[in-house]
Amino acid sequence: MERKRESIAVIGAGSWGTALAMVLADNNHEVKLWGHNPVQIKEINEHHINKKYLPDILLPEGITGFASMEEALFGVNTIILAVPTKAIREVIGKISAIRKEPLTVVHVSKGIEPDTLLRISEMIEEEMPANLLASVVVLSGPSHAEEVSLRHPTTVTVSSKNMAAADQVQDLFINNNFRVYTNPDIVGVEIGGALKNIIALAAGITDGLGYGDNAKAALITRGLAEIARLGMKMGASPLTFSGLTGIGDLIVTCTSVHSRNWRAGHLLGKGQNLQEVLDNMGMVVEGVRTTKAAKQLAVKYEVNMPIADALYDVLFNNVNAKDAVDSLMARGKKDEMDDLTNVLDI
Repeated sequence: MERKRESIAVIGAGSWGTALAMVLADNNHEVKLWGHNPVQIKEINEHHINKKYLPDILLPEGITGFASMEEALFGVNTIILAVPTKAIREVIGKISAIRKEPLTVVHVSKGIEPDTLLRISEMIEEEMPANLLASVVVLSGPSHAEEVSLRHPTTVTVSSKNMAAADQVQDLFINNNFRVYTNPDIVGVEIGGALKNIIALAAGITDGLGYGDNAKAALITRGLAEIARLGMKMGASPLTFSGLTGIGDLIVTCTSVHSRNWRAGHLLGKGQNLQEVLDNMGMVVEGVRTTKAAKQLAVKYEVNMPIADALYDVLFNNVNAKDAVDSLMARGKKDEMDDLTNVLDI
């Protein structure tokens, strides 16, 4: 397809930010990849590699690394925000201090802020002055950076309150390897993307305990029911959870060794405590922070979330992982159709 060449800043030179920079460069856009580590940026510019996050991947020449936020933002109208949830406010604050003209912010992280219980798009809207924020768009879906960087077939979804902006972002990214759909349900897209990390942690735990496919299938299915129950209470469409950012993201995150949330859960199931796991991972595990938020959201919206509750106890109350699984299996009997009819509101 013919497309207009644009200058786009990707803020965050981790694995996901770098992989998305590759997609944009493949589409002939000028890509400015910002990272806070000057050594990493030098490596990107001189050798076209990002060894820490995507080893053995040669980056397209259309990607230029920047350690200066001001230089990265110069001349762009769209930024891809690829930083962990806990860094969103700080980074948006820096961007707001530099920027003079409105920006479209495309966030690609998956999380919910504990205590405020805000989704990432809401955090951005709260932190960035209205005169500097053209639109917020979320890009989410079943997508491992490692596979995107290899140009393996991948499908994702974009959503926004301003669907014209979502359409424009769809055009920026879509190509023969990276298929992009639109979905107007921004609440459902963000909730599905965030809460699937909780279920992936739990799936890793069951694998670490030595359980098999039966346990994982149960977690994915019942986890989806929990996500949909909460999402519906928060205003999401139930149909979204049957799509890419619902069941699609659950499948890929709960079944793959590429998933850092699954890997963290696997270490927990093997007997490591939370601090040991986080030290060994060396990367942000969004599901840990999101579990706190999910616990608070369940209370706020009066939603039953037994898997999230059990995971919270393992992470923060020192409950043994096997005991948590046993408690889930020992709950009182229920009719599966009750949950489904409640989710579908029929």
